[in-house]
Amino acid sequence: MMEERETAYERLKDRLAAVRDLRSARSLLFWDQQTYMPAGGLAGRAEQMATLSRIGHEMLTDAETGMLLDSSWPEQSSEEGALVRRARRDYERATKLPSSLVAQITRTTTIAERVWVEARAKSDWSLFAPHLSQILTLKREAAELLDYDDHPYDALLEGYEPGAKKARIEAMFEELKKGIVPLIRAVAAQGDGNRATPLYGAFGEAEQEEFGRAVVTDFGYDWERGRQDRSVHPFCINFGPGDVRITTRFNKGWLASALFSTFHESGHALYEQGVNPAYARTPLGGGTSMGVHESQSRLWENLVGRSRMFWSHYYPKLQGVFPETLSGVDSETFYEAINVLSPSKIRVEADEVTYNLHILLRFELEVALIEDSLSVEDLPDAWNAKMEEYLCVAPKNDAEGVLQDIHWADGLFGYFPTYTVGNVLSVQFFEEALKAHPEIPTQMEKGEFSLLLSWLRENVHQHGSRYYPDELVWHATGRPLDTIPYLSYLKSKFGELHSLA
Repeated sequence: MMEERETAYERLKDRLAAVRDLRSARSLLFWDQQTYMPAGGLAGRAEQMATLSRIGHEMLTDAETGMLLDSSWPEQSSEEGALVRRARRDYERATKLPSSLVAQITRTTTIAERVWVEARAKSDWSLFAPHLSQILTLKREAAELLDYDDHPYDALLEGYEPGAKKARIEAMFEELKKGIVPLIRAVAAQGDGNRATPLYGAFGEAEQEEFGRAVVTDFGYDWERGRQDRSVHPFCINFGPGDVRITTRFNKGWLASALFSTFHESGHALYEQGVNPAYARTPLGGGTSMGVHESQSRLWENLVGRSRMFWSHYYPKLQGVFPETLSGVDSETFYEAINVLSPSKIRVEADEVTYNLHILLRFELEVALIEDSLSVEDLPDAWNAKMEEYLCVAPKNDAEGVLQDIHWADGLFGYFPTYTVGNVLSVQFFEEALKAHPEIPTQMEKGEFSLLLSWLRENVHQHGSRYYPDELVWHATGRPLDTIPYLSYLKSKFGELHSLA
């Protein structure tokens, strides 16, 4: 009997490996579409990706997969048991969706994404709106088929953050608002005094790229297993632990855009490069959830990349790269510039504090869209109203408003809240790393990150998807997701920057 189960387990692994290969191939086509594919290839690419999605889905949901899962019962605490558990979850979700719907979602979002690029460039909501309507129809259908206990949004959220619920996300945001809104008001009363001025000027693209590459190399990004390219919206994508790529976009007149997006995407990449290689081509390969993933990108972007310790080492180097623009700017002025607390119209340009309000408004809007209590036609006005309500700023046009993010074009409903989950977890993980290695700040002042990376490798990265997110957080920190450390961090950092009592 034991031998039969071992044979079934190996057959299951082989089958799941083929499914992962198909997903990686589809991801490679997506990367090419974002970076090098000519515009004329869009229609063919949509069909190619739809075909790969359909075949992978059919292979995963085939009766043989179910039979093998029923035959494979290793100890649940073992790696084999974790693989079967994760595979069973994927199988049970997938079998609720017909292959035709999976293919149609892929086809529709592939086309919508390219239309979004054009609509954003022209600031023309009417170009993109019909495509979003199609996507919403498909996502609502998927939510109903996936089933849920309380709200259709839960079914979609589960795809990015296993175990999360809309109600739990709402409770997290309520806790954050209580701490964040008074801080924003206290700082706003002072005015920012044009602190961000040093970030604007003449910054050559090649020089920005070279500096960013040097920094993420110091972080630990392995260029033998990665590369960096340009895209309209920066992202990280992986095809296995040996091929993890990042993209960014450059603004010659504004330094922060490429700088911090490079730090951010490298945080994602470090996670993927650190997963146990034995998990490659299995359901355990890759990060366990998007919330945990965002904790890594936000940790390197903010807790490292916006810290005084970091810039005590790197600012003289940056001045050397841009002597004419930064020669008259001292390190403290630059530190204040990259940590300005001021409401922004653009999410990816937002400071650490107001960023979460950007996520909150998107969360509320997409819940309303899924409920069908908000129409696509009315979405731009609803967006602008919430920007006024939460951030007291008004987009001048749809390009800097409702069209600024790619996520809805890609059908990623349920994704946005994971950014704030990641913000909260970033501090929780960082504090535990400091407890284990109090020397981390001293290392950072020297441009060294080995202790921080080793702690993350040991407690987060190597586990891949072996543990569900709640289990991983307990494993690494000894407590569940907790907003208190994050709020304390924000109040301490920005209170000091603005001399708040």
